[in-house]
Amino acid sequence: MVVAAVLALPLAATPSPAGAAPFPAGAAAPAAGRRVHDIQGAGHISPLNRAAVTGVPGVVTALTGNGFWMQDPRPDKSDATSEGIFVFTRTRPAATTGGAVQVGDAVRVNGRVSEFRPGGSKSAGLTRTEIDAGATTVDAHGAPLPPPVVIGPGGRRPPASVVRSAPGDAEKGGGFDPRRNGLDFHESVEGMRVRIENAVAVGPTRYGELPVLPANGAGAGTRTRRGGILLRDGDANPERIVLDDALAPLPGMNVGDRLPGANDGVVDYAFGDFKLLLTAAPRRADGGLARETTRPQRPGELAVATAGLDGLDPDAPPERFRALAGDVVEGLRSPDLIAISGLEDNSGPEDDGTVAADQTVAELIAAISTAGGPAYDWRSVTPRDNTDGGERGANTRLGFLFRTDRGLAFVDRPSAPDPLQDGPPAASPPDPATTPVRAVRRDGGAGLTLSPGRVDPGDAAWGAARKPLAGEVTWQGRRIIVIAGQWFPQSSDDQPLFGRFQPPSRPSGWRRDAQARVLARFVTSVRTADKNAHVIVAGDLNDRETSTPVRTLATDGGLTDLPAGLPAGERYTAISGGNGQALDHILLSPSLYRRKHEFDVVHRNAEFADRAGDRDPTVVRIDLPGK
Repeated sequence: MVVAAVLALPLAATPSPAGAAPFPAGAAAPAAGRRVHDIQGAGHISPLNRAAVTGVPGVVTALTGNGFWMQDPRPDKSDATSEGIFVFTRTRPAATTGGAVQVGDAVRVNGRVSEFRPGGSKSAGLTRTEIDAGATTVDAHGAPLPPPVVIGPGGRRPPASVVRSAPGDAEKGGGFDPRRNGLDFHESVEGMRVRIENAVAVGPTRYGELPVLPANGAGAGTRTRRGGILLRDGDANPERIVLDDALAPLPGMNVGDRLPGANDGVVDYAFGDFKLLLTAAPRRADGGLARETTRPQRPGELAVATAGLDGLDPDAPPERFRALAGDVVEGLRSPDLIAISGLEDNSGPEDDGTVAADQTVAELIAAISTAGGPAYDWRSVTPRDNTDGGERGANTRLGFLFRTDRGLAFVDRPSAPDPLQDGPPAASPPDPATTPVRAVRRDGGAGLTLSPGRVDPGDAAWGAARKPLAGEVTWQGRRIIVIAGQWFPQSSDDQPLFGRFQPPSRPSGWRRDAQARVLARFVTSVRTADKNAHVIVAGDLNDRETSTPVRTLATDGGLTDLPAGLPAGERYTAISGGNGQALDHILLSPSLYRRKHEFDVVHRNAEFADRAGDRDPTVVRIDLPGK
């Protein structure tokens, strides 16, 4: 129950600073005591945490099902102390005097200050400072809302690169400097009314969130050629504002779309990020972004691509198959070979023991043909049930789609006794899912014992993860070893970028680093069999070109990572929270890198709200005429 607290001091007993919006004439004045900025303090944890407070004044700025935001119309002179706060009422906000709480009500709140941590006490995210309401009094209706803080040029500008300069737990010290640290800046406006003007989208609308830059991105960090913003070493772009639809719907937006004019909301924190909850639905202005199409390969050029299917199974809507087929035929111009990730078994997420994926593959190949593409074939290794990670029951796998009408042929080499092992042959053929492929000297060059075959599937690095798939192909008489990979993804064990621990720990990176070392050893074994071997590693490596795992693979395997050579404005295949980054890679051995080649990220998915998958496909065209 919400109990009204009746206070009878006259308004004149509490003087207003110059320029402050007063409470309506005739309203009972707040009792002498703590104000919102006293509760918020200049830090991530309230100096009054767990303390009881009475008569805290404010004007209601936004409502939700279990509380409301209010803001003090009489701010102090410090930008470091927020003037807004969330009042947690558990049920629909109401008071026993003055009726239901409404936006524009002048209220006084009794309660206890608390720090709510979304995700639970063990979460690495920050807390939201709030008042657990015990009593709310509505003194007057129709109070003017405190003016919003403008974020961006002409207002308060967040730091352009630094999230937090002091390492350690941000809630336990290290100073508090909103002028230099993005984490502290956003904390300093937590709970307040904020305005962004003429915002531009730097990521698509997804899961009810939309990352934007105010003022059409003026003064922001390194932008992409198509209007996004790049994640770089030492620059996580704290100037991004993440909009959330908790209070008002957001339109479907693509990168480069705009929100004209002013849009207001309240700042909240949830699950690893600060969010601006707009209080009215914004208007969308189309930025005109179009899906890219690469050029077709020329005679003598081998085209090898990557494509993530993001959990495709036979029950996916037909329009999704059509969109993915469009990526292959229109976007990639029907390359000779595609390293595929994210393809599920015939029953999708049903955990029914199914592991075969022939129906999924058949539907995809049929959709490509219907879209005007060539007749593709498929090779993969069927995993054991629920051993490769991902969604349980889905048995997501890697594979190769390839066409044979331009000079490419897949060398099929079924399971056979390992030539490097002593002893008599096995009584029955070994299981391809668990049998490691090995590089051997064959016909004067490097070949494989299995094709397709899995790279060291028993190594602990691949536990609950997709095992790399190696295949031996020929292109107009030249032998090529192609390896499809999908490394361990960034996971919930990784600490959030805008979390309490700085810099955030990312344990998933350790898994990828171990996987990089295993794969590099295999590539080295191929190049040991033939120092001039043609080797291509392609796929979803789930890490950036400057990361330790990708560099380990490139350096230890003697490979060159192609995304690293792109101009900065093109160097992204994925967008997370508005940050563009290259997570999908193609790497070449020296014998191929020396050939004339052309690498392209074909931007068709990551920037769009309506898309078939999360990632942009990539393609390399290598000038490799026949012998």
